Amino acid sequence: MSHSPRRRTVLACALLVIPVALGATACGGSSNPLAAKPYDATRNVALTSTREGKPADPSKPLEVRAEHGDKITDVTATDAAGRYVKGELAADGSSWHSTGALAAGAHYTVRVSVEDEDGAQGRRTIGFDTSAADRLLRVAFGPQKGTYGVGQPITAELSAPVQDPAARAVVERTLRVDSTPAVEGAWHWVDNRTLHYRPREYWPAHATVDVRSNLNGIKVGGGLYGGPSTPLRITTGDRIEAVTDASAHYMTVLRNGQQIRSIPVTTGKPGYATRNGVKVILGRESFVRMRGTSIGIAEGSSDSYDLPVYWATRVTWSGEYVHAAPWSVGSQGADNVSHGCTGMSTDNAKWFFDTVKVGDIVKVIGSAGATMTPFDNGFGDWNMPWEAWRQGSALVAGTGKPDGSSPADAARLRPRV
Repeated sequence: MSHSPRRRTVLACALLVIPVALGATACGGSSNPLAAKPYDATRNVALTSTREGKPADPSKPLEVRAEHGDKITDVTATDAAGRYVKGELAADGSSWHSTGALAAGAHYTVRVSVEDEDGAQGRRTIGFDTSAADRLLRVAFGPQKGTYGVGQPITAELSAPVQDPAARAVVERTLRVDSTPAVEGAWHWVDNRTLHYRPREYWPAHATVDVRSNLNGIKVGGGLYGGPSTPLRITTGDRIEAVTDASAHYMTVLRNGQQIRSIPVTTGKPGYATRNGVKVILGRESFVRMRGTSIGIAEGSSDSYDLPVYWATRVTWSGEYVHAAPWSVGSQGADNVSHGCTGMSTDNAKWFFDTVKVGDIVKVIGSAGATMTPFDNGFGDWNMPWEAWRQGSALVAGTGKPDGSSPADAARLRPRV
């Protein structure tokens, strides 16, 4: 049988209009139209828009229309990465339109299946590009590639603030964290530009964690589109936990759940009590000069100090360390005499310094101090209960209202002893 032009199907994207001539019947003599080979519905196709050959506007919906009684039976639209565009087909098959946003700077392939009034099946495949975005939202993941302790959170820093809950959900859906072995985890919005990811419990020892963003080209909102990002892979080492009982004046160090050392220590005296709770090691400094003036102690007062300190392991940005304190050896294991740091002998401090890595856990119990805050002085993420943590996800109902503030400036390094 020959094909005769009877119907037109029009596909429009932004100002893009493409008429399609469809045949009347399918080739072959089968009485079942579904058994016939679909005719080629791409003949006599022409671009009739003034935007012919130009990229389409990604902010406008994609629309496919059937005219003169033809019916659309199926439409799929995918980008080069294989991501589908959500859409909705009219009940009468006369049209289809996208309900999901198009990506900027992407190439799309649209496949349309149609049926004429005689049941003949036709198909049409069209490709088009969308224009690049004017404003890009980029994501920078942290920490740097390497091996860390099991307490190390993943961070995501955005290049522009995102306040709207719906826009946050768009961003968060594109951020992927995969670990081997697999663990349950969630993102938490710290502020408008910062997210942290942590598992429900600590990472497993010797795990591999892969982090990536699929945000590139995705419409976020307010004229903002996702930009490219660099994926991240980190690994974890042994599970090292240092638990300091400030009331007993001892630190117990565990490797993979087994005690490997018990160390007499001194912690913060009254008025300078060491913070309770879980802290994550931020860095290791073989030498630090510590001055009382850096934490507001007037020079010349009875509490003033200016000391060379060795084997210092940092746990807060405000200057709390685990370090060598040879001047307080007589109080270690018996009394708390420091200005907030955890002090120990030089030999023990050197051993601790050599044993731990960034991301390992330092937990303080039994102190008169307040509990380490989650975000404004280092990584206190683990001090937030899991259910409260999950409420900080834009994908969880009842997400708390962010105040838009930023974490404390990490450059304010105020060592204390």
